[in-house]
Amino acid sequence: MLFCHPSKLKTKGIMGMNQRNISYIGRYNPRSLYKLVDDKLRTKQIALKGGIDVPHLISVIGEQHEIRDLTNRIRGFAGFCIKPAQGSGGKGILVITKVSEGRFFKPSGGEITLAEMERHVSNILAGLFSLGGKNDVAVIEALIQFDPVFEGYSFEGVPDIRLIVFKGYPVMGMLRLSTAASDGKANLHQGAVGVGIDIATGRALRAVQFDQPVTHHPDTNKLLSDMAVPHWDRLLTLAAGCYEMSGLGYLGTDMVLDTERGPLLLELNARPGLAIQIANGEGLLPRLQQVESLPAHPVDVATRIARSKEWFGRESQLGQTA
Repeated sequence: MLFCHPSKLKTKGIMGMNQRNISYIGRYNPRSLYKLVDDKLRTKQIALKGGIDVPHLISVIGEQHEIRDLTNRIRGFAGFCIKPAQGSGGKGILVITKVSEGRFFKPSGGEITLAEMERHVSNILAGLFSLGGKNDVAVIEALIQFDPVFEGYSFEGVPDIRLIVFKGYPVMGMLRLSTAASDGKANLHQGAVGVGIDIATGRALRAVQFDQPVTHHPDTNKLLSDMAVPHWDRLLTLAAGCYEMSGLGYLGTDMVLDTERGPLLLELNARPGLAIQIANGEGLLPRLQQVESLPAHPVDVATRIARSKEWFGRESQLGQTA
């Protein structure tokens, strides 16, 4: 692990956890609204009400006795995702990418039995993966149809796009690419690759895995500097609109690209992590402070996006940082 002197971090505008919690989450995110984003099912409901597309909901299991009906609820689907409504950090997410003659397969190719899947749902309901260990519900969603533009950039999983939005302004972006180490999940702490994205263009800036710079995907050897996220303006618009939808001043938006439906909102995060700064090689603080300096009056989404592009856009530099 590499260590950096605090003065150098300050010079680069790196924001630490305490400052994030006190100056931004605590100040701009009313606690009464946390329940809207900590519960993925409620997030899906308010997104649909706000006209924002989300992955199709197959079923919800909220009681232990309903687990015996799991087979019927997933019948006819070639793949699906089971997740805890109140989970965090990717915990408890089970992705099934293939169903064949009653057998279920994960992105890695490993098989999971129906009994194991039922046990997993039972653990979700018991709160094993939930914030605070509270009883939870299991949300079953249809799989995202992988956009072929990302072919080779992710290993056995769908890439997702994280945008940090402050007071309705997209301030920093990152693409999260699954790897063998992350078991097909796009979580950086599990070994996914984080690719910093230029707010202005949607092009790759630099990439990291386990906080260390990389230039190629570790499993596919795909050169990451060639990457450009399609539908970038639509993604920015979707993310910026989540400010009004959620009422949260400082949030993370997690989105995916479906080949048929385009950008979809996966979830919102009232406490987005700080690893996005490592992926971008730049701190959040100067960007947040620039937005904070603006006069306090309403600004439409299109204007906010135009300003973000102008203020926070950068040229690609992937591979230039050792």
